[in-house]
Amino acid sequence: MRRLVLESDDRRQRVADALGMSFSRAKALRALAGGPMRMSALAGVLLTDKPFTTVVVDDLERRGLVARTADPADRRCRVVELTESGRVAARQATEILETPPRELAALPPEELDALDRILGKLHS
Repeated sequence: MRRLVLESDDRRQRVADALGMSFSRAKALRALAGGPMRMSALAGVLLTDKPFTTVVVDDLERRGLVARTADPADRRCRVVELTESGRVAARQATEILETPPRELAALPPEELDALDRILGKLHS
């Protein structure tokens, strides 16, 4: 199990390589795929402080992946949202992350069902 989880292909690194950015930036894109957010809300979702979130959003904005606008409810606040290019990148990251490791994909359906039951018991 350790080898499967820790030593198999690293999907986070694959996301970073595919998008040409750190995983924290890809994580921000995926968070924004749910809709526009205030900077403070994005910091909360990313579990980062506001200055680091600003650095991340600055970089994503330079890349043309997000846009910042004034919050219509409170013009003192900024709202961040994905551009079309940002939506494409977020979808690409999600596809990579949701692709199961090769070792799991090779299992027959009955073994996947058994594994799902076991993991369900461990998780509850």
